[in-house]
Amino acid sequence: MFKLIKKQGSARRGEFKTVHGTVQTPVFMNVGTAAAIKGAVSAPELNEIKCQIELSNTYHLHLRPGDEVVRDMGGLHKFMNWNKPILTDSGGFQVFSLAKLRNIKEEGVYFSSHIDGRKIFMGPEESMQIQSNLASTIAMAFDECIENPCAKDYAKSSSDRTVRWLERCIAEMKRLNALDTTINKNQLLFGINQGGTYTDIRIENMKKIADLNTDGYAIGGLAVGETTEEMYQIIEAVEPFMPVDKPRYLMGVGTPVNILEAVDRGVDFFDCVMPSRNARHGTIFTSDGILNIRNAKYERDDTPLDEHCDCPTCKNFSKAYIRHLFKANEMLAMRLAVIHNLYFYNNMMEEIRNALDNDCFDTYKKERIDILSRRI
Repeated sequence: MFKLIKKQGSARRGEFKTVHGTVQTPVFMNVGTAAAIKGAVSAPELNEIKCQIELSNTYHLHLRPGDEVVRDMGGLHKFMNWNKPILTDSGGFQVFSLAKLRNIKEEGVYFSSHIDGRKIFMGPEESMQIQSNLASTIAMAFDECIENPCAKDYAKSSSDRTVRWLERCIAEMKRLNALDTTINKNQLLFGINQGGTYTDIRIENMKKIADLNTDGYAIGGLAVGETTEEMYQIIEAVEPFMPVDKPRYLMGVGTPVNILEAVDRGVDFFDCVMPSRNARHGTIFTSDGILNIRNAKYERDDTPLDEHCDCPTCKNFSKAYIRHLFKANEMLAMRLAVIHNLYFYNNMMEEIRNALDNDCFDTYKKERIDILSRRI
């Protein structure tokens, strides 16, 4: 399924074949939490902005509209009219970050819905069943995402529980994929590395989950309070123990600079709400740096958001017009900004892949890294 085409240092150029199409890596997954990109961008439009894979969330779709509804509508691909790969997050992070009341047991987690307070239970089997109903291309294992900082003894016990939960996820997915009623019998499973900011726990956890031979591996529990330097240190510590022939996914990351640094450390998959969330508030990523389109200096600026960009927004609209839309609270402002920012991320990943193909990733990184974090 995963073919490592070439490497430059630790940076990897790969190809991941799935039942819903082939993904060229490194890749950024566009986040459509509730089966929709926030900012009024439809699934078919993602094709126009170079999206290869979309990400939706198990927890949110279980609550609304209900995973059984999605199953009855033919699965997530048919439901949202998207024919390329979809990854579904297991719901673990949302259970631990959104649920006001939760009780973690060996069997799973008892918690209250953040929407209406109703009592819900989710464990490894339930997460796999929900994701099977959604019929995503890739399902994520149910894990415990701890806070940073966290006491070392709890990080260790949580990490061990995550391994036991992964074993249960593997068994349940095998059972589900064998059922005649399952929509996607080729659903893949990624295990998740946990252990807080403790490198010894992280490495031990990675060794254990690597032995379980899932279809890919994620590094979870980062970008949740630790410093950027700590995040990079964890990636460097764990990477040597991640299977070479499986894709590596850094969950919930991040800025363009974070992505460049993580690619340089051997990561293949990324996701983050940052490009769409920032866009909805007028923060725009460009090839010259980051700009705030609400600023008065763009009131009469007839140039596109990025003169080097070929996205539908930049081809058709000026900074002045988009600024006006934001000031007037028009919904179109968010839509045009989200289209641009997602295109920027997807196009940046294409540039990274081209740089790896041409053995010049180091040069590309050096040329881009300071510019990408610069405020205009």
